Amino acid sequence: MKFGNRILERAETLSRFSEQADGVTRTYLTPQHREAGETILAWMMEAGMEAGFDALGNVIGRYAGVAPGAPVLMTGSHMDSVVNAGKYDGVFGILTAIECVADLRARGKRLPCALEVIAFGDEEGVRFGVTLIGSKALAGSFDPAWLNKRDSNGVSLGEAIASFGGNLDAIASLRREPAKVAAFVESHIEQGPILLNEGLAVGVVTAIAGATRVRVTVEGVAGHAGTVPMPGRRDALAAASEMVLALEAHCTARAETLVGTVGKLAVSGGGATNVIPGAVEFTIDLRSGDDTLRLAALAELEGSCRAIAARRKIALTWDPFFHLAAAPCDARIQTLIAASVAAEGAAVRHLPSGAGHDAMVFAGKVPIGMLFVRCGNGGISHNPLETMTAEDADKATAVLLRFFENFQPVTGGR
Repeated sequence: MKFGNRILERAETLSRFSEQADGVTRTYLTPQHREAGETILAWMMEAGMEAGFDALGNVIGRYAGVAPGAPVLMTGSHMDSVVNAGKYDGVFGILTAIECVADLRARGKRLPCALEVIAFGDEEGVRFGVTLIGSKALAGSFDPAWLNKRDSNGVSLGEAIASFGGNLDAIASLRREPAKVAAFVESHIEQGPILLNEGLAVGVVTAIAGATRVRVTVEGVAGHAGTVPMPGRRDALAAASEMVLALEAHCTARAETLVGTVGKLAVSGGGATNVIPGAVEFTIDLRSGDDTLRLAALAELEGSCRAIAARRKIALTWDPFFHLAAAPCDARIQTLIAASVAAEGAAVRHLPSGAGHDAMVFAGKVPIGMLFVRCGNGGISHNPLETMTAEDADKATAVLLRFFENFQPVTGGR
């Protein structure tokens, strides 16, 4: 096996740089980030790249193209993690790209594009509550106001960058000129069960889902659990429960294109066994790779919830507090990835990504694409039970390498 075993061995090595013993917890600008970054940097250099930390703690390796002024084909993923994570989320996209460069160098081959492999320092946003910090800086969407965000110990992002050895004055200069970037292509574990259930090692991502999050407040009338007759109750929790089930039914009917989740539900005051709930707050997370469909579904769902509230004589507050547009993958890149999958003897499966990824911040600026790799263990991710096989890592790397070798830049990056 050419690539797979070493990728899994290196993922195991990186998993040891963790803030806790069980599972992987590696947050931005910590000593564990430094250890992982220096290890990745060494592997990049060993593979034949020039490499180093940038002003924000991203690690960037560069394998020059055939000409000094060649456009850049960017790839990679993130090296940070959620709390108590698995070993492959983000990290796989870095390690597979390093293997590709090592193979190119061993054969003395240069590409029409310079190839940059990027290990982003922060995608998950665990420490400072801001996601995709590393990739947003390169995409030109870093907000200087984030420097005042503080972690749970009161340390600001700006202070942490300075302590890490970064350069606050150089952040703006990290922005890449879109005309000089041919594309950003990311390889990532699927973090779901679709490929696993269909017996496929890899898939071609069509779009990274957009998302809307809504905070819903349901207000009824609290009352004694033993004395208020059932027909006269204005039970906020019963109403909220019906709304949750309406969300489930609505999304289940569109299961291929829409997902919805109620991640938080709280009874006002914590609730009591012998009190009819008077007020409930819950959240909705609605996602789709098709913005038109998602926004239409959102409007229909709001209508359903308001109808439930009116029938039950309950007050409803509908408060959208987060919106993220979908990031469609470039059609030409999808075609090239699909051709690489087929050339490696695998069936071509197109599917959307329900999770956010670094690639999405480059959408609309440069062409983007993603290759998904099968997860084992039911598709579990963000969990120490996250798994993948050496065989799948090998297959995905062969696909990615073939894509790199066949990719031709388009003038202006698009």
